[in-house]
Amino acid sequence: MMLSSGVGGGSNVTEEEPFWESMTVAFRLGNNPNRFANSTLVRLSDYLMTGYKKGVRPVRNWRNSTLVSIDFMVYAILSVDEKNQVLTTYIWYRQQWKDEFLVWNPEDFDNLKQISIPTTNVWVPDILINEFVDVGKSPDIPYVYVRSDGLVRNYKPIQVVTACSLDIYNFPFDVQNCTLTFTSWLHTISDINISLMRTPEEVMFDKSVFMNQGEWELLHVLSKYSVFSIDGNDHYAEMKFYVVIRRRPLFYAVSLLLPSVFLMVMDIVGFYLPPDSGERVSFKITLLLGYSVFLIIVSDTLPATAIGTPLIGVYFVVCMALLVISLMETILIVRLVHKQDLQPHVPEWLRHLILERATVLFCIRNKHKFGPINSSRRDVSQYMENNVTAAKLNHVTCENSKDCEKSLGVTFPLKENAPVVESILQEISSIRQYLEKRDEYRDIAKEWLQVGYVLDVLLFRFYLVAVLAYSITLGSLWSVWQYA
Repeated sequence: MMLSSGVGGGSNVTEEEPFWESMTVAFRLGNNPNRFANSTLVRLSDYLMTGYKKGVRPVRNWRNSTLVSIDFMVYAILSVDEKNQVLTTYIWYRQQWKDEFLVWNPEDFDNLKQISIPTTNVWVPDILINEFVDVGKSPDIPYVYVRSDGLVRNYKPIQVVTACSLDIYNFPFDVQNCTLTFTSWLHTISDINISLMRTPEEVMFDKSVFMNQGEWELLHVLSKYSVFSIDGNDHYAEMKFYVVIRRRPLFYAVSLLLPSVFLMVMDIVGFYLPPDSGERVSFKITLLLGYSVFLIIVSDTLPATAIGTPLIGVYFVVCMALLVISLMETILIVRLVHKQDLQPHVPEWLRHLILERATVLFCIRNKHKFGPINSSRRDVSQYMENNVTAAKLNHVTCENSKDCEKSLGVTFPLKENAPVVESILQEISSIRQYLEKRDEYRDIAKEWLQVGYVLDVLLFRFYLVAVLAYSITLGSLWSVWQYA
C-alpha cells in the first residue's frame, strides 16, 4: 500500500511540472521590456501618453479656443410619440478637434500618420444635445482616431431621444420639424467654439445612409450656427440642426379615410329609397351604428395630444353629425307621408311655397303631379247629393205619382212603402258621407305625400351640396399639405 501511494504521488508531481514551467515562461516574457521593441504603435502610444493630461483642454495658449467641427447623418426615424412629444432617431455623429499635445513626426515612427487611442485616455469636448430627454441604446465606441497633426476624430452612432414640438393638426399629411441643438454644456465660446464639418448644402440633402422604408420620409436637414448668452456675460456657441420629416399617408388613407368615404356614399345612396317606406329609417340607423363602431376601432390609431386635435378627428365628427342630420331628415319625411288622417289639409302658404315655387326654382321633375288635387270625385258626390235630395223632396211634395214620374223620369214606389224608401235613402246618405270622408282623407294624404316628396328632394340636394363642399375643402387642404 505504501509503495502504491508513493508511486501515485510521484506521478502527480510529474504532471504538474509542465504547467509551472509554462507559467514561469509567460511571466518572464511579460516582464521582458524588449517584447514591444519593434512595435511602432506601442512606441507611438507611449510617446503620446507620456505626461499627457486628459483633464486639461489641449491648447498651449489658454487664450486660444478649441474649434470643434461636428456633423451628423440621419440613419433612421425610429418612433414619433405624439402624446409625449418625443422623437427617437438613430444618427451617425461625427466630431473632430485639434489636440496640440497629440502631435508627432511621422518620419520618427515608421511614417505612421494616424493611430487609434482609447477615448478614456484623451480629452473629449462636452458637446451634447440640449433636447435630450432620455438615454438611448447606443453602442459604445471605445476608440478615437488621432492624426499626426493632432486632429482627433470621434465617430460614433447615437440613438437620440429628444423632445420635439409635434403639430398633428394635418395628420396623416403632417410634416414635422424637430431641432437638435449641439452645444458645450459648460465651456463658453472663448474655450470651445463649434463649426460645421461640411457645407450646409451637403448636410441639407444628404440621405445617403437614411433607411427610407419606414413610415416617415426625411425631407432635409437644415443647419444654423448661433451664439447665445444666459446672463449677459458668458456666451456659448451652438449648432442647430432642423430635421424635417414627412409622414407617408397611404396606410392611414386606406384604413381611415376610405371606409369613412364609403359609408358617406352609402348614406347618400340611401336617399333613393322611397320616403314613404320604413326601410330608409332602418338603413340610416344601421349606417349610423356602423360608423360609431368604425370610430371606436380607429380611435387608437389617431394621435392624441393635450393641446390639439387633428383635422381628421374633426372630419370624423362632422361625418357623424351629417349622418345624424340625414337620419333626422328621413324621420321628418316619413312622419309627413304617414298618419295623414290625423293631420289637416296642407296650409295654403305651404302649398304655394313648396308645391309651386320650390318645384320651379329647383327644377324638380314631374311637376304636373304636384298640381292641385283633382275634384272630380267631389263634384260627382255633390251631383249625387243634389239628385237624391231633389228626388226626396219631389217624393214628398208630388201628389200625383204619374206627374212626378214624368217630371223626374224616375219610377217611385207607392206611398205605403215610404218607410222603406226613407231607410234606403238614409243608408245611401251614410255611404255617401263615408265615401266623401274617405276621399277627403285620400286628398289630405296625397297633399302631404306631395309635400314630403318635394321636401325630400330639396333636403337631399342641400345635404349633397354640404357633403361635396366639405369633402372638396378637406381634400384640397390635404393635397396642399402633402405637396407643400
